[in-house]
Amino acid sequence: MGLPLPLPAFASQLAEAAGRLPQPVRAILWMLVACLLFAILNAFIREASRAMHPFQAVFFRNLFGLLFMLPWIKTAGLESLNRHRMKLYLGRTAVGLLSMFAWFWALKLLPFAEAIALSFASPLFATLLAAMFLGEQVRIRRWTAILVGFAGVLVILRPGADAFSAGALFALASAALGACGIIFTKQLVRSESTTAVVTIMVLIQTPMALIPALFVWEWPAASLWPMLLTMGLAGSLGHMSFVRALRLAEASSLMPYDYARLVFAAIIGWLFFAEVPDNWTWVGSAIIAAAAVYIARREVKLKAMPAAALASSLPDEPPAIVTKPPIVTKTGPAA
Repeated sequence: MGLPLPLPAFASQLAEAAGRLPQPVRAILWMLVACLLFAILNAFIREASRAMHPFQAVFFRNLFGLLFMLPWIKTAGLESLNRHRMKLYLGRTAVGLLSMFAWFWALKLLPFAEAIALSFASPLFATLLAAMFLGEQVRIRRWTAILVGFAGVLVILRPGADAFSAGALFALASAALGACGIIFTKQLVRSESTTAVVTIMVLIQTPMALIPALFVWEWPAASLWPMLLTMGLAGSLGHMSFVRALRLAEASSLMPYDYARLVFAAIIGWLFFAEVPDNWTWVGSAIIAAAAVYIARREVKLKAMPAAALASSLPDEPPAIVTKPPIVTKTGPAA
């Protein structure tokens, strides 16, 4: 396909140059690097899913991602792991893997930029599920933002048009399952370190991905191995860049820049797949992005306000909508 290979040396040189810049600028740059690497990763995923069964592509994505992360896993260790929460770990891994399966099918079937655009619906699903299953307070402004965001999804899909396809359903299923993963993660990080959550997910997900791959197994052609290797490398470097960005700035301040993935996807789609996103995709993406960014900023603002100040500053909002009490596990606090 001709895409350049991301190399560790490139990341090292970039880190040295970025170290001389102000911290907020460095955070943005690392976020943009992560977005570029994830766009490259998705381009290779698309090619791999068309050259072999997506079940196999998912397995090799996890396998090579695990290999590149082994040094980091060895350094992180598992001593702090709370094994009493293994059910939550397994649930997080299962929905993450299902999301990955759906995503690989979406990339196989949809125009590249359209698939990326629909993936941005995940924060909308996450806010909805957090209210339903975690008892998180979601007031009228954020419910409105959710509805606006899903209106953006409809703009992209144009129900009744040819664009509404199985690929679009796979993309939305991936976004919804990814949101379920966020809910599991929110429960886990109350007692577990982020390092433990990521490590266990990587270790469990690879053998789980092998099971469905065995039913459709065919050894990849020799020409595919560099692509599969690069998938693992791009994914690992992308996650490392993303973590670096989060160490330098709050996630809410970085969220608007995550939508650079769509710009990079549009460029890659044009250069390598001869695809140009239509106007509806750009308009719908802008609506989804605006809604998701508003939700993130609103959550940060509300969490930062004392209860009394919060009550007095929201005269136009009814009491928080809570659809279900918090889940309580046997091994931890309310989750």
